[in-house]
Amino acid sequence: MDGKPKTCSGQHVAGNWYSVPELRLRDHCFTVPLDYSLYHRACPKITVFAREVVRVGKEEQALPYLLYLQGGPGFECPRPTEASGWIGKACEEFRVILMDQRGTGLSTPLTVSSMSQIKSAEDLADFLKHFRADNIVNDAEFIRKHLVPEAGSWTVLGQSFGGFCAVTYLSFAPEGLQQVLLTGGIPPVGGSCTAETVYRASFQQVICQNEKYYKRFPQDIEIVREVVKFLAESEGGGVALPSGGILTPRGLQLLGLSGLGSSTGFERLHYMFERVWDPVIAPGAKKSISYYFLNAFEKWLDFDTNPLFALLHEAIYCQGASSQWSAHKIRAEVDERFDAIRAAKEGRPILFTGEMIFPWMFEEIYALRPFKEAAHILAEKKDWPPLYDIAQLNNNKVPVAAAVYYDDMYVNFKLVMETAAQISGIRLWINNEYMHSGLRENGALVLDHLFGMLNGKKPLF
Repeated sequence: MDGKPKTCSGQHVAGNWYSVPELRLRDHCFTVPLDYSLYHRACPKITVFAREVVRVGKEEQALPYLLYLQGGPGFECPRPTEASGWIGKACEEFRVILMDQRGTGLSTPLTVSSMSQIKSAEDLADFLKHFRADNIVNDAEFIRKHLVPEAGSWTVLGQSFGGFCAVTYLSFAPEGLQQVLLTGGIPPVGGSCTAETVYRASFQQVICQNEKYYKRFPQDIEIVREVVKFLAESEGGGVALPSGGILTPRGLQLLGLSGLGSSTGFERLHYMFERVWDPVIAPGAKKSISYYFLNAFEKWLDFDTNPLFALLHEAIYCQGASSQWSAHKIRAEVDERFDAIRAAKEGRPILFTGEMIFPWMFEEIYALRPFKEAAHILAEKKDWPPLYDIAQLNNNKVPVAAAVYYDDMYVNFKLVMETAAQISGIRLWINNEYMHSGLRENGALVLDHLFGMLNGKKPLF
């Protein structure tokens, strides 16, 4: 090979094959419309990146295609380093396509720095409205038609928010689908904005997860309470973070986002609090929260590297209605349980919050401050286009299998079952072995089980 990229068309550039242990990879870049309703030369364009992955020696074999849709919103696909986990399992039979969803990874990434190029909050909000599941599916169809021989259909695997996108795919472009696998990713599909319903259910699950955490690590009840008191009594109601933001009692509660709902999250949270205080090594030195803890707090949240998650999180639930900061509104209904300062004064355990975005985060988290006004515009936006077609889902003909996690903190079990009843032919694997990240924890087993449900190895009865 001459090392030069292969130009397949003006809209698609394919790179050359390269290797990681046991796998061969090839990069693809596609030039797609920002807005598919303006599909013409004058429409602004963005780049969508996809990585093709096969087992060594299978580069030229006629393999079926599997598209992976990552969780999020606002997170890029995994970068393979070896043939392990679900990728290794999928590559036994498939040509895997890891598509960075628009705005993430190498797909015109919307970072803190790149979004600063758009000077007006109104213009930024208008730009961001094109980065939801509907256009992610449009991008997937664009890629399928350019990549799959004779534009055949492909299998889609959707994890978490990627599963939401897959259900949008079932709604509006089922002709592109051979079969669909969902892992922890069945969305609420009702009309209007379902965010309030989601968060009302989520807060109850989050309370349960807090109870489990403190049962596992009862010594942390007093430690967390002491941290909250320290923050509340600090000048300005918090402590400066390394980035320039501020850690407040309500900000501390955000650690539940990852700590309460993912594998090893309890343990990671506990070990983080082990090192919350600096030692007093000089006589008369004041008590202080350690730099180690403050730095770990910021790294835990990912908002500096993946700000789209905060900007678009509530919008993933909106169809023809605004979210109006739904999580903030519902939190007010349960404030007697989640008011950290009040809980500390009354000697109660401090409850962490879950997968929720609050307006004050755009003041306290330094990386999000430039986007405060755009976030408010998005929260008030009413004319969001549809994400699901219930009539189409009721008449679904595409084989679908889903791993449903009973204790999932991110995707509420009751709401999942309501949607599953609307998807004709769906098969469910309900279990409590995993919290939400079964695909990451034991991907080969999860994938094998779901395929078995579709290929007859695991019959209905």
